Amino acid sequence: MISNYDKGPFIRVREDAAECWEGWNETCRIISEKIDRLPGKKKVVAMECYQGVDDEEVLVRLQEGVKGMFHLSKACMLPEEKLRPMLHPDVTDDEVFGRITRLELRDLFDGEAIGAMRGKIDGKKEGVIIVYGPGAALVVPEAHLVVYFDMPRWEGQLRFRRNEVANLGFTDKNAKAALQYKQAFFVDWRVCDRHKKMLMDRWDLVVDTTIREQPKLVTGAALNKAYGQAVSQPFRLVPFFDPGPWGGQWMKQHCGLDGAQANYAWCFDCVPEENSLLLRFNDILFETPGINLVFAQSRKLLGDAVQARFGDEFPIRFDFLDTMGGGNLSLQVHPTTEYIREHFGMQYTQDESYYMLDAGDDACVYLGLKDGISPAAMICELEEAQDSSTCFDAEKYVARWPVKKHDHVLIPAGTVHCSGRNSMVLEISATPYIFTFKLWDWGRMGLDGKPRPINIGHGKHVIDWTMTPERTKKELINTVETVAEGEGWREERTGLHEREFIETRRHWFTDTVVHQTNGSVHVLNLVEGREVLVESPSGAFEPFVVHYAETFVVPEFVKEYSVTPYGESAGKQCATMKAYVRKNP
Repeated sequence: MISNYDKGPFIRVREDAAECWEGWNETCRIISEKIDRLPGKKKVVAMECYQGVDDEEVLVRLQEGVKGMFHLSKACMLPEEKLRPMLHPDVTDDEVFGRITRLELRDLFDGEAIGAMRGKIDGKKEGVIIVYGPGAALVVPEAHLVVYFDMPRWEGQLRFRRNEVANLGFTDKNAKAALQYKQAFFVDWRVCDRHKKMLMDRWDLVVDTTIREQPKLVTGAALNKAYGQAVSQPFRLVPFFDPGPWGGQWMKQHCGLDGAQANYAWCFDCVPEENSLLLRFNDILFETPGINLVFAQSRKLLGDAVQARFGDEFPIRFDFLDTMGGGNLSLQVHPTTEYIREHFGMQYTQDESYYMLDAGDDACVYLGLKDGISPAAMICELEEAQDSSTCFDAEKYVARWPVKKHDHVLIPAGTVHCSGRNSMVLEISATPYIFTFKLWDWGRMGLDGKPRPINIGHGKHVIDWTMTPERTKKELINTVETVAEGEGWREERTGLHEREFIETRRHWFTDTVVHQTNGSVHVLNLVEGREVLVESPSGAFEPFVVHYAETFVVPEFVKEYSVTPYGESAGKQCATMKAYVRKNP
């Protein structure tokens, strides 16, 4: 069957559709017109940039098309020899993990250098003065015009891999991509996001720089209105697919991907920190980081109680793990809440679950530990396998469970686990996904031909040694109960574990099912059926079509919505998996 999975979902913006332009000629023209309309003889412009924006493209084009005296904010940043020791407590020497920085963007700048640049600018009595780069608004906080050049994190990661950009404040574009990503995750993105949040209410123009040489420009007012529209209706984020050493073949067929690619391992389908949101202004598709919506509309998106608990972070993640025709995931464990707080500065951990979207006859999960094992012996053998490149006998210590399509396996933090080959996993979890402690990678190499980092040193401190077969079977595998049913539908509670803050519900239906958000954002995936129609019973938003395996978000502000089999699925059985944040007891 031909895939109907939509890889480019967008929100059609209702208002201000004329306030969007594309191409460098138009971008420079609109910026220049805005500058010309500013009152007075002296006009000061802050051109802010997110980490990952490439000066070799953006700065060059602006200098060609916008008249003015350019000053570069990076001239005011601390030199690398001072930045490096300042950032080291957060970046650390660990190959994978650091600590979420408490620094602000201004901490990366030299106050005297900012003062000197301001002095030069203050000394000018007339003319157009432009400060360009990250922190431009720190240099000229009273700028008459603020233009923000934005970049989604997923594109920033790809630019690290292609050696196109360096970390914030640094110049080495050829540094190891994994280390660049780590520094960005723990420092660059954090300080840029904190700074961006302070500018969103006052930015005048915002430029989408995702696609090289194809900028899109929108007014800040129109963009903020579009964010307001987005939280009044269901929507999808733009999925991001990536290969991996264990990757499979399922997504190629079901998501309509490039068959020439060796494999696809991951699909990030609902990770606002990484994924983009596409906004369509007339015929122009404007790409904006999904996290911007969380920053701009956190209460309406998440719900008051969830926002009070998590702030402007989106706590639920849906993604795919494809091992169909591939290999086992790495044997791994996630940190406990106490451990992640103490060592990494995160407030909650990566509790998760595997929902089996599809499974081969030999599909399995490794989950929990066997009875009567010696923790010391297991750690010793893991370390020996890592140090001497010998084989670790996983099944000597870890329980192996067969799984089939629509099984749901719960994985609270501290549980040793991994999906086996020939599985298609819909992973439902909390968001801080970087914190995976790999214990064993089956002796294979990464895509770069080098061993992937193993984290036994962290993992051994968080393993729940009490998660043995009796408890695993009782608490973690298919803990399904029917909680409600009606004509043409049935609702089942499938978890998650009592230690996890996410609740999941599966609905089987041949007719319309009505949902209430009840105080929390909802994230859903169509796990059975060709397509369904998501509607507002009161007509508050336009009907929204969802196809098989697509993940969609329903903001808490929506309050009520219905899901009905549609098109080729009309009258047939469909199923959705829904996740939301449990209410505090």
